[in-house]
Amino acid sequence: MNGARRVTLSLAAFALICFFLPWLQVSCLTERGSASGLDLAREGNRSLLLIPFFLLAVLLTGFVRIIWDQMPAVFALIGMVGGGLSAYLMHRERLKTVPSRGLISVQMTAWFWLGLLASLGVALAVLLFYARRSKAPT
Repeated sequence: MNGARRVTLSLAAFALICFFLPWLQVSCLTERGSASGLDLAREGNRSLLLIPFFLLAVLLTGFVRIIWDQMPAVFALIGMVGGGLSAYLMHRERLKTVPSRGLISVQMTAWFWLGLLASLGVALAVLLFYARRSKAPT
C-alpha cells in the first residue's frame, strides 16, 4: 500500500471517528454538557450529515484496488472533495458557535479541532498520493 494512500485512509478514518465524539462543550456553573457532530446535525444543521458520507466515500474508494491502481484521478478527486468539503462544513459550524467564557461557557473541544485537521490532512495527503502516482517515469 502506498504511503500517501495509507495516510489518506488513516486520516479519513480518524476524522470519521471524530465526527461521533464531542465537538462542543457547554458549561453553566456546575452543569456540563457536550454535543457531537452527529448531535449538532440532528439538532439543526443537517448539512453536517454529509461529513460521514464524504469520509466513507474516501475510505471506500481507497480500499477498492482497481480505483487507486487504474484510476488514481478518481481517488484523488473523491479525496479532495471529501476532505475539503468536510473541513469546510466543520469550519462553518465553528463560525456559527460563538465561544464564550462567562456564566455560560461554550467552546469547541479538542476532538473537533483534531477532526478538522484530519479532514484537511485527507485533502493534502490525497494530493500527495496523486502527485506521486501521476509522475512520468524518467
